[in-house]
Amino acid sequence: MALKCFSLLHLKPRNGLRSMWPKPLSGCSFHTSATHQSTLQTRSSIYTEEHLAMRETLKKIIDTEINPFVDKWEEAGQFPAHKIFKILGQAGLLGVNKPPEYGGMGLDFSYSIAIAEELGNIHCGGIPMAIGVQSDMATPALARFGSDELKHQFLVPTIAGDVVACLGVSEAGAGSDVANIKTTAVKKRGDYIINGSKMWITNGCQADWMCLLTNTSTGPSHKNKSLICLPMKTPGVHIAKKIEKIGMKSSDTAQIFFEDVKVPCNFLIGEEGMGFIYQMLQFQEERMWGVANVLTQMDNIIKETINYTSQRKVFDQPVLDNQVVHYRLAELATEMELLRSLLYRAVGMYVEGNDVTKLASMAKLKAGRLARELSDSCLQYWGGMGFTSEVLVSRFYRDSRLLSIGAGADEVMLSIICKFMGTLPGKK
Repeated sequence: MALKCFSLLHLKPRNGLRSMWPKPLSGCSFHTSATHQSTLQTRSSIYTEEHLAMRETLKKIIDTEINPFVDKWEEAGQFPAHKIFKILGQAGLLGVNKPPEYGGMGLDFSYSIAIAEELGNIHCGGIPMAIGVQSDMATPALARFGSDELKHQFLVPTIAGDVVACLGVSEAGAGSDVANIKTTAVKKRGDYIINGSKMWITNGCQADWMCLLTNTSTGPSHKNKSLICLPMKTPGVHIAKKIEKIGMKSSDTAQIFFEDVKVPCNFLIGEEGMGFIYQMLQFQEERMWGVANVLTQMDNIIKETINYTSQRKVFDQPVLDNQVVHYRLAELATEMELLRSLLYRAVGMYVEGNDVTKLASMAKLKAGRLARELSDSCLQYWGGMGFTSEVLVSRFYRDSRLLSIGAGADEVMLSIICKFMGTLPGKK
């Protein structure tokens, strides 16, 4: 009852959303465990008691429905997305910042960040990433700019967990270079005829629909793109293969081809030609979400490394007692908390309606680099055990490497930051 009840919880709204709020369900209350609450309350003032209650609800799902099965799903190379998403949807956790009239809670983006942080307690990186695609990467543009009809057809079941969504942006020749995508959608008698391909698509093997970025005209590359809702069972959609990866094993990743795929023109999200702008807006949320998610993972890896090195002895003393080890862990913990502060500042400004492209890019850049640095250092202190597949630090070492590549590579983040600083050649 508690999990279902949460989707109707009366939360204190922000930014003038009070008229949108669901009324509280009689007898419904949420309490965080003392230990978990104590840990969460040390974080930041951007979180309220409602944020903590939501995280506690998610924690129970992770502990009972996800973590006991992660090892099996990692070995299988895929987790049951429809089953897990339905559980999360029933708990109201897939659309916390989406409009209530479409099944969401109408809360601000800080609640999505709270969810992202808690998902970091899942014992792998692939499942949190897949959930994030469903809740915060494939749906923001649809929720903001889609027609009422489109929202009822695609957004409502996505929030409920009845369908699996994916985001189709990257192509073999256009990863971080989004403007260079080649997939086309040509109008013909009330339909778009889509041809092309997408690469590295998270949830691609299990998805029911795709938020597709495609060229809809031959104009300038930043003005010729549109976002379209594409049902994956449409004739002409071919899942070419499931891509094998060095990490994120439990998240299925697909290469997909489109051959004369016919989609109604009213499946267009918002205005034609605005797709690039819509996608850049989605990327800002995606980048902040990714930072929040990896923060918890890094925190857990440091704690596990402290525990292991305090017990493992080398030359008759615990590894942790070596100054190079405990000093290094102190440095990494400091860097992690600085990153957390940067993220919370960006989220706070974003909730207030500010453009946080620069700060989000900085946080994404730092998160990717710190994850690589932290995972490498901690794995080293685990010695030979760290080189096995039996411990979380080795899984994090593999999974976290993606953060410096996906949703815009480090070099793209640097270019964005330089543009805002006025130091990028040709962009002053």
